[in-house]
Amino acid sequence: MIAIAGTIGTGLFLGTGKSLAEGGPASILICYAIVGFIVYVTLLLLGEMATQYPVAGSFNAYTTRFFSPSYGFALSWNYWFNDAVSVASDLTAAQLVLQFWTVQHSWIVSLVFWVFLVSINAVHVRAYGELEYWLSSLKVITIIIFIILGILVNVGVNQQHEYIGARYWYIPGAPFVGGFGGFAQVFVTASFAYGGTESLGITAGETKNPSRNMPRVVKFVFWRILLFYLLSILLIGLNVPWDYPNLSNKTTTTSPFTLVFQQAGSTVAASFMNTVILTSVLSAGNHALFAGTRVLYGLSVTSPRQAPAIFSWTSTNGVPIPSLMLTSSVSALCFGSSFIGSGALWGWLQNIVGVSNQIAWLSIGLASWRFRKAWLAQGRSLDELKFRSRWTWPWGPLFVVITVGAIIIIQGWSSVIPKFTPVYFVSYYIELPIMLIMYLAWMLIQRPGRPSRINEPVNGITSAEVVAKGLKTPTVIVHHGSHECIEQNTGHIVACPSDLTTAAIAGIVIGSIIASLILAFVLWKLFSFYRKRRERKRAARANPSTYQQLEGHVHPEGMQDSGCLYRTLLKGIRMSEVSETFDS
Repeated sequence: MIAIAGTIGTGLFLGTGKSLAEGGPASILICYAIVGFIVYVTLLLLGEMATQYPVAGSFNAYTTRFFSPSYGFALSWNYWFNDAVSVASDLTAAQLVLQFWTVQHSWIVSLVFWVFLVSINAVHVRAYGELEYWLSSLKVITIIIFIILGILVNVGVNQQHEYIGARYWYIPGAPFVGGFGGFAQVFVTASFAYGGTESLGITAGETKNPSRNMPRVVKFVFWRILLFYLLSILLIGLNVPWDYPNLSNKTTTTSPFTLVFQQAGSTVAASFMNTVILTSVLSAGNHALFAGTRVLYGLSVTSPRQAPAIFSWTSTNGVPIPSLMLTSSVSALCFGSSFIGSGALWGWLQNIVGVSNQIAWLSIGLASWRFRKAWLAQGRSLDELKFRSRWTWPWGPLFVVITVGAIIIIQGWSSVIPKFTPVYFVSYYIELPIMLIMYLAWMLIQRPGRPSRINEPVNGITSAEVVAKGLKTPTVIVHHGSHECIEQNTGHIVACPSDLTTAAIAGIVIGSIIASLILAFVLWKLFSFYRKRRERKRAARANPSTYQQLEGHVHPEGMQDSGCLYRTLLKGIRMSEVSETFDS
């Protein structure tokens, strides 16, 4: 049950309202379908590696092994940051959900939830499991009820007793709201909603019979995406207009799930749905806090150590208390809602987490590409893989890397055009320089010449043994500075990335993205300047009296000139005079 609904939370229940208001019903359906397909392909790619080389915990180990140790380090910290900010996002979402009943002192519920989550995670892992199981069960049952009720409301079982159909797809502004910018920014909300699905691939890879269980997990995820996400989103777009009051703004965000229950004609049903959403916020925060704590603990006990040793300390119950406290302390960001509004803060945090999820999927694609290339370079057949997705090679990894990379670039369009919004721009792109800084930091720490990563344990056995078990010919692990490379007895090196080369590529890519955004901003400013100039000229021509008055300032003889306004300014006429002329 935890696997089915453990990652379903505010992204689906609350984020769909924000997506609907910003992009419209068509944008939300298309974007969620595209991101859902990306997640599905990503899970197939991860499943191949997880089945062949099971590792406990996170998929970051595959990025370290097959792509780059420095990139794996950066990705591990990015994943911890993802979980920590997710807790803050969920606590902020709790304030938004509470506003359905009252807007007074909503920060108190965040404080209560924070104390409760920290207490549960500090007791024992069994307490986490029990709470998560029952909350996940409640979410699954509620979504099923929502789908049934959504169909009934659409066909006429509502307060107005009217058939709704697809009428809200044809109201002004729909079905694509906000143009390309509105469409693009839905991607980050969808990525936030799908976050955590990839962890199912790791779980299946750790089972006793991964080759049998992995296809089941893949099939299960397909139906989960189709039913829980896309069907729910289709019903939301049909039953809730994009311009519904307070659907999403700076201070409030209303759940479309609650609105559909409200349309059924019962305030009790709407309150019940809102209560379920509040519990899902608690569930998602519980899941994120538990995962973030374990990621930080794992970084502190790995070899070589990637986090201070203090985070490896555990209580008598086996709970890493220092890791728990640092992870939970990031959630103090949620109390910033008192200054900027809960809706605005939640949008920023949601963007950061969504981009972090996208980086994780892109990294899985990179690791999968190098894994397949290394496997083939060893002269092995793909049929020898314990689990193989036959239709995802070679386009699968390339599709994930290129598509997710393009989404990361374009989804911040609305933060630049038509008006540059620095805060939202930072929330869309702050993850990129953070990844680059962490990447370069690990390169400096593990600079060439330092002995490291020699035969470290991976899931109870050495990394050399793990790789050697999958190869026909005798192999060894050779170390080039901070790199671990697979070498056959022939001396041919496979899957040995150069950190310097990868760093250069990463720097060029990120630099190009930033330069492109700056160039686009400058060009847009120039375009806006000339467009406004043309509009002023047209306005002057459209009003002859205004035109003659302006003309008189420059040409007493009454000579006609299409550039009269521009020449008026050049002749030294004060802007106040021009404004008064236009006002008259």
